[in-house]
Amino acid sequence: MPHYKPGQQITVIKLSPQGEETIRYTGHSVEHLSHQVVLQASWTLPTRDLGYTRFVPQDQFIEYYYTNRWFNIFSINSAIGIHKGWYCNITEPAQLDQDAIQQVDLLLDVWVDPTGKPLILDEDEFAVAAVTVLSERQFNGARQGLHMLLYMLEQRQEAFSRLAYQ
Repeated sequence: MPHYKPGQQITVIKLSPQGEETIRYTGHSVEHLSHQVVLQASWTLPTRDLGYTRFVPQDQFIEYYYTNRWFNIFSINSAIGIHKGWYCNITEPAQLDQDAIQQVDLLLDVWVDPTGKPLILDEDEFAVAAVTVLSERQFNGARQGLHMLLYMLEQRQEAFSRLAYQ
């Protein structure tokens, strides 16, 4: 398995459950631990209004990828440093290549607002995919990943450690 150096440019490749590429962008390595890679990336696409938040050009993302967990976490700040929240993708564990991270998206996401309140997204899409697209391994991994992610949030662990208890 490769080891990324701080500042190294890394290509992130998001795949559908069927293995088709859905998005590709670059970020820079911040830290590489045994089962975790932290990247810094900027939002370079047009503004995207999701209803509960907006991603705008120059938003800053600190992205946490895990090779042993079924999710990733993006901590998002505006260009002027205001924390917007965390966007979490339920995914297969990250696959690391020499200069790329690939992850299979499992269609279930969680938005966590700056106060720590989670909003589980795309549950209907996930339920349909569970019987039409996802393998049993992917379905079980996604449920495990969602539970672990919500536990980390509740316990204010790792990427969520900056949250105060309410």
